[in-house]
Amino acid sequence: MTAPLILQRVFDWKVRGIRWVEIIGVAMVGAMIFSVYVAKAGAARESARISDLERQIADNGQRVRLLRAEVARLEQPGRLEELSRGAGLAPVDVRRQASEAQLPELKPAPEPAPVIAVVTPPTPAAAAAPAPVAPQAAEDER
Repeated sequence: MTAPLILQRVFDWKVRGIRWVEIIGVAMVGAMIFSVYVAKAGAARESARISDLERQIADNGQRVRLLRAEVARLEQPGRLEELSRGAGLAPVDVRRQASEAQLPELKPAPEPAPVIAVVTPPTPAAAAAPAPVAPQAAEDER
């Protein structure tokens, strides 16, 4: 048999009155429709995710701008000066400088050593004495 004759037989082969080539074609069209649907659903899901991320970025940008404005307000020199005066602070005198001989006097005092508690063992008379019975234990014995 020759190739054109085999091809002609495949195109003419029928299953219950429908050509085999038409069945394969319909199945392929169905597979393409399904794949386009799956791709479109995936693209819509990614688009929703991207728009959510863009919204979060815009919200975070707004928060950053508000925080920068708050920092600028809190760091105003006039406000800081007023707060320091209210706390009783004053600028350091420029002439107040320590010489090399004064440095040992400026050294911070050493921290005191921690106190270690000494626990004395119980005396033999206290260990031999019977333990007092709790009221609830006395009731349970009855």
